[in-house]
Amino acid sequence: MNTPRNKPAIGMAFYLVIAGGLGFYFTFAAVQGDYGVFRRVQAEAERQTLTAERDRLKAEAAKMENLTRRLSDGYLDLDLLDERARNVLGVIRSDEIVIH
Repeated sequence: MNTPRNKPAIGMAFYLVIAGGLGFYFTFAAVQGDYGVFRRVQAEAERQTLTAERDRLKAEAAKMENLTRRLSDGYLDLDLLDERARNVLGVIRSDEIVIH
């Protein structure tokens, strides 16, 4: 007589649940984990922001270096010196008109 066997069906169901759980875990980790897709997009956006800030700071440093060189002892730009002195002291010449 042929009797139905329940053990293989339970074993197959257990195997499918474990395989499905592992598949879900690895898919979730690939999308939202520390090295997942979302983290990569976030890191790329942060890289672009920091690159733009670095470029802005480099330009500002170059501008400051240029002004410092122009006011140094070896190379003195009299127009720049006059402009800075007027700005700091708040004075004008008698032949000038100030427009605000």
